[in-house]
Amino acid sequence: MKATTARPFSRRVLDRSLLVLGTGALATAVGVLSLAPGVSEASSHREAPLIAGDPRADNTDVYAFTSPDRSDTVTLVANWIPFEEPNGGPNFYAFADDARYNIKIDNNGDGRADVTYTWRFHNQIRDAAGQFLYNTGPVTSLTDPNLNFRQVYDLILTAGGKSRVLKANVPVAPSRVGRASMPNYGTLRAQAVRSLPSDGKTFAGQADDPFFADLRVFDLLYGRNLTERGQDTLAGYNVNSVALQVPKKQLALRGNAARNPVIGIWSTTDRKGVQVSDSRSRHDTWRQVSRLGNPLVNEVVVPLKYKDAFNTLNPDQDRTVKPVVDKVYDPILPKLIQKVYGIPAPAAPRNDLAEIYLTGICKACGPIKADLNAHRLNKDAALRRIVPAEELRLNMAVPPTTRPQRYGVLAGDLAGFPNGRRLTDDVIDISLQAVEGTAQTGRLVPALADGDKVNANEVPFGSAFPYLALPHTKSVNTGPGDDRARQSSLKTTQAAGIGAVGSLMLGVGGWRLRRRNKTS
Repeated sequence: MKATTARPFSRRVLDRSLLVLGTGALATAVGVLSLAPGVSEASSHREAPLIAGDPRADNTDVYAFTSPDRSDTVTLVANWIPFEEPNGGPNFYAFADDARYNIKIDNNGDGRADVTYTWRFHNQIRDAAGQFLYNTGPVTSLTDPNLNFRQVYDLILTAGGKSRVLKANVPVAPSRVGRASMPNYGTLRAQAVRSLPSDGKTFAGQADDPFFADLRVFDLLYGRNLTERGQDTLAGYNVNSVALQVPKKQLALRGNAARNPVIGIWSTTDRKGVQVSDSRSRHDTWRQVSRLGNPLVNEVVVPLKYKDAFNTLNPDQDRTVKPVVDKVYDPILPKLIQKVYGIPAPAAPRNDLAEIYLTGICKACGPIKADLNAHRLNKDAALRRIVPAEELRLNMAVPPTTRPQRYGVLAGDLAGFPNGRRLTDDVIDISLQAVEGTAQTGRLVPALADGDKVNANEVPFGSAFPYLALPHTKSVNTGPGDDRARQSSLKTTQAAGIGAVGSLMLGVGGWRLRRRNKTS
């Protein structure tokens, strides 16, 4: 990547008062929660109380990266419906036909969407009165008459205040019922990948859940003694995914990715009105009930009281919500780590975390000495309009690497999280190190260097769009014998990943992030 210099701030270090403009947005959000989703854990699997009851609206993860095999494009992926058990028939897992699924792009830094892609799904049932099965025989194509239940979608692009349908009646890859029902699911997946105008691609359908982690982190940080690690909680589960591959110029400010390479990404779910008891109720007004940008923000940064409200906010409102901003600058998790394991929490205020989550990383933005992915790096961005906002930021000028490092930027791999997010990025371990100050010090915390000991997905990802692994068919609840074999297989996979840790450490030819005022 060609070096880029951010235009200077009016202050060298972000003035915290800029972020704390009041609690109006929070009051508005809490007011909305009087009508909030009543049936509406982690990256963002069941991350807030209300959305946990509405899995079809629950956005679990967002990914954004330069396509490894088409470097002039960006791939965007968003997932919904956490913890899909493969054998969950007879209805299996469908996108909601009464919701809007969105991926939003902010290319000028004002916290508002400049480009929005929206998916609207429609159900088609061949025999609703005389049949209960998802399929009535082997399915060999998306138009097979044996596929009793199918979905199609319209993909809508909104930009410059105008909306248009990019593609209509696009078929969805169905839930993978099993080997007898769908003997060659790879063919069905391939048929669901469709071309878009201007050299893009689109996909929607079921996939392996690409998020990998040991979620026993929520049992007092791996059992209070680091014994509860090494088991991928998400292994074997599926999700419903949407994916786009689009030329960079379609996302960049003024259509110029060379001058303006930085974009902010997040996804949302909208429902028509909402009630406390049921977010699936129908009303006249669309309301946002789920939101996701960076992984783990709503889980481990936002206090419980404000999680549901956070899901309703637009990023341009974030800086007005003092209780949430306070927890970016003085987070809860390092204090818990100190209490449980005796590792001293970095001193507040945490301006390094504000860069990662709110402003993007640049030399003029805070203590991290690098120009990476702040909107200030866009030459045509108006500085006065740039606001702190929680978005997953991607510098599209950073080329993909042929050897991705699971620690991403912390391992010198600038194409990884927190510069966008690839499927292979180990966001649990990266985030754990980040809250302990590694982005400033350039040194991993040794006691936590192994993280959750889940270093890779349980199955390989694909080499071409949409890159997601095919969905599983084997029941997650396999019984004691099968479970032992499965865990043995997982340990083999994880051992291979752990063996590569040495090459991931900071300082091995990597990009060392340093304190602004480093002392010798």
